[in-house]
Amino acid sequence: MNALDFFVLIGTMLSIIIYGTWKARGSKGLDGYLLGNNTMKWGTIALSVMATQASAITFLSTPGQAFEDGMGFVQFYFGMPIAMIIIAVVVVPLYHRLKVYTAYEFLERRFDLKSRVLAAFLFLVSRGLAAGITIYAPAIILTTIMKWDLNITILIIGVLVIIYTVSGGTKAVAETQKHQMFVIMAGMVVAFVVLVMSMPAEVQFGGAVTVADQLGKMQAIDWHFDPSSRYNIWSGLTAALFLFLAYFGTDQSQVQRYLSGKNIQEIRVGLLFNGFMKIPMQYSILFVGVLVFVFYQFTAPPIFFNPVGLEKGYQSKYEAELRLLEEEHKSVFEQKKKTLLTMLSAKKQGDKQQFERLATAARALDQRQKDLESRAAGLLKKIDPDLYEKDADYVFITFVLNYLPHGLIGLLMAVIFAAAMSSTSSELNALGSTTVVDFYKRLITREASDSHYLFMSRLFTVFWGLLALLFAIFASQLDNLIQAVNILGSVFYGPILGIFLVAFGVRFVKAHAVFAATLVSELVILILYFKTRSGTLELGYLWFNPIGALLVVLLGILFQLFMKSKEVSKSENGNI
Repeated sequence: MNALDFFVLIGTMLSIIIYGTWKARGSKGLDGYLLGNNTMKWGTIALSVMATQASAITFLSTPGQAFEDGMGFVQFYFGMPIAMIIIAVVVVPLYHRLKVYTAYEFLERRFDLKSRVLAAFLFLVSRGLAAGITIYAPAIILTTIMKWDLNITILIIGVLVIIYTVSGGTKAVAETQKHQMFVIMAGMVVAFVVLVMSMPAEVQFGGAVTVADQLGKMQAIDWHFDPSSRYNIWSGLTAALFLFLAYFGTDQSQVQRYLSGKNIQEIRVGLLFNGFMKIPMQYSILFVGVLVFVFYQFTAPPIFFNPVGLEKGYQSKYEAELRLLEEEHKSVFEQKKKTLLTMLSAKKQGDKQQFERLATAARALDQRQKDLESRAAGLLKKIDPDLYEKDADYVFITFVLNYLPHGLIGLLMAVIFAAAMSSTSSELNALGSTTVVDFYKRLITREASDSHYLFMSRLFTVFWGLLALLFAIFASQLDNLIQAVNILGSVFYGPILGIFLVAFGVRFVKAHAVFAATLVSELVILILYFKTRSGTLELGYLWFNPIGALLVVLLGILFQLFMKSKEVSKSENGNI
């Protein structure tokens, strides 16, 4: 990055933050701070909801995931439109009618205080950890590539987020996110155009799609049912449906985005727009990753995309072995490049037999290249046992820094910072409001002025922001946190959703039964998580969501029937 890139990066981020804070200058009182005085229109709601979900990990890891595994991750989002329809029809009218600040207020009205506190507590734990991870995950990649100090990068992201989240509340978050989403989408369009223009003249766009297809990157749907597989159409339409119902229906970081809506119609349109736009948006980001993959079929890639890990290899006793692997890797790359160009020529000439023969040869060479990359990663792991072996997260940013013109590099870096900040700001805003409404105002200080609660909301937002920063800094001592944000929600969302499913649909189950059922369900999910983590159980993490939710419903019914039978037994004994 040069001075122009830093000017674009800093100018873009500061202008968004200043504009969002200025737009929120009229947010006075608790209603204004937590709900934005219910003035948000559907467009702002849709973009705010979308920005909350799209963390920086989305724009760093998703292209890398497509680079490695192809388009299959898009199946994760197939349940979202269905979830949005259910929430728009069932949940939104209820929240709007009750005029709640948080989703968990509803649970006290349906059950009791302890049920409300339990759900709010599970949210605070899961989202509090996630806030730290959404700061740390992009920071660790940025610092590795840019050679910045990790803690300084974390502080830059965190402090800026805390400032505008505390100063303007929900409205500042929403207004800021709206413009962050414009920057994010503009950046991805720029990356797409540059990639297409960077292809060799013999390849162009159509040839790039052909290469991606022949090397197994274009298959978006997997019809095989396999519970151990993270992404297939069945997990996307069922397990992910439960995840999205929990995320958008019970997670305060999302609920608060649409509780600020002007009316039910604006909220519904905003949610439905987000639900139906998310799949094409995610498909587009994945396709950018596929184009990066094709780009590196004709431009020599490094044998390992994490430059720090590679540099450690050069400075170790394994340097000679690593250099030999690199030479062989380059030789295979040149063979594959020639084979792919000849394959595309055969297609243009209509020679199907030659095309198929060359495609088979290219796939074999691609596998040889992957084997060499795997051997190099294993070698580097010997040198640094803490090295994260999966280097796919570094693929997209490596392309950006090495092949985009200056100025556009600054824009794409702004995309990464904008995504990190948009997601984190929503989380901090929701954490602060939940702490005040569901704990402080309900359990500690029940009678106070509106200005007092507004002050405490800001104070708790700062508290959670600082806690997220501390966790992000501490996270640098741990392993494999890049993927943790995708799994963390699933560990907690199922039981939280289960409480709401019972509240909405099983009227005879009361507070004690659902409380006990939720505790047992959360314990079961934690056991399943640690078993899958240790390798003793093969189960895709998306399945934690329906298992946790349905377990709460089933156990809630059983516990309620058991309690009722005991009451009947006591009553009969008393009559005797």
